[in-house]
Amino acid sequence: MAEKTVVYVIDDDAAMRDSLAFLLDVNGFLPEVFESSSAFLSRATTGISACIVSDIRMPGMNGIELVRKLKSDGIACPVILITGHGDVALAVEAMKAGAVDFIEKPFDDAVLLGAIGLALEARPRDEGDNSAREEAEARLAELSPRERDVLQGLVAGKINKVIAHELGISPRTVEVYRANLMAKTGARSVSELMRIALAAGL
Repeated sequence: MAEKTVVYVIDDDAAMRDSLAFLLDVNGFLPEVFESSSAFLSRATTGISACIVSDIRMPGMNGIELVRKLKSDGIACPVILITGHGDVALAVEAMKAGAVDFIEKPFDDAVLLGAIGLALEARPRDEGDNSAREEAEARLAELSPRERDVLQGLVAGKINKVIAHELGISPRTVEVYRANLMAKTGARSVSELMRIALAAGL
């Protein structure tokens, strides 16, 4: 029988921890739960087959700080951040810090399981592997110059109103461009769009 993949769950909300642990267990993963980043860092034995699902807003070290800590310690374990207060600026900060995905609550179980699957598949890529960048650039190749301007505004963490003001267009037009960005790149979420943009070096 194949060994189960460990998924570490870090959330200060006990009900959320239990719910995620149950979801992972019934889908063939081995969940290990922690109530804080510090509890995880002191007790977890992070293996290469592991994936972390962490809340972003927690007392003490938050999810983004945890991602930075793991990166500085040289621990290459994919981290998916979840939050009940999602916004573009936070998603950008999370992705730039090194999170592999950013999911807003309430989320569909299939979305989280899909993100975990993708995170585990993406692990073996090393820093010198250009395929991720090339793939991202190919997905951005069809964008118009104005769509790229809007995407750069999003990557900078700006809201629609600010992007609209800077580009001299209406916020409604920015929404249209955002919809075009999602359609042309095939991104299913803002976090995926951010990941593509950052992978392309935008």
